[in-house]
Amino acid sequence: MQKPQSVVFDLGKVLLDFDYAKVAAKMLKFCDLPREQIIRALNQSPLLHRYETVLLTTNEFFEEVKTLSKFCGEFSDFAAIFSDIFTPIPEMIDLHTRLRQKGIRTYVFSNTNELAVKHIRTTYPFFANFNGYIFSFEHRSMKPDAAIYGVLEKETSQSGAEILYIDDRLENVQQGAARGWQTIHHTKPRLTIQQVESVLRLRY
Repeated sequence: MQKPQSVVFDLGKVLLDFDYAKVAAKMLKFCDLPREQIIRALNQSPLLHRYETVLLTTNEFFEEVKTLSKFCGEFSDFAAIFSDIFTPIPEMIDLHTRLRQKGIRTYVFSNTNELAVKHIRTTYPFFANFNGYIFSFEHRSMKPDAAIYGVLEKETSQSGAEILYIDDRLENVQQGAARGWQTIHHTKPRLTIQQVESVLRLRY
């Protein structure tokens, strides 16, 4: 099997865990809705997808959230709450560090939004250490749409088995595999790390 030239990481649930229940718990102070309804309005919802493909600007997204949740705070209150959903996954961040030390090119490939990326850039130093970033909100396309996979190939100047792609969502992995990428369906850090080491024939 060909040795990949780049390793492409999904972000949420691979490098950083996230939980919209944290958002809902903090929004209760500003809302007149049950916690479960707030979570439904935000977590993988059509509203969030529209924001993450720039069908809504950040301000338009905030206005729709206010309408849905009866949020009575300021934008600054919402931005701080909405962005703070992440928890590092140390084993995967350490894997990325070791790959960089070996001189292997790495990329982030994520369905995400402007507020989240701003927060991550200022909160997690490891995030600065990738060769490139492909975000849905910057390209108006969301995995598993084929268009954004083409963007990644253009960004990396690589295709097919030159790319090793790690993602926790099976439909996203399948789209990469259909393009000839080498793929890992991420379920547990230990298993993913073993697979990466095997594919790249790494010795630590």
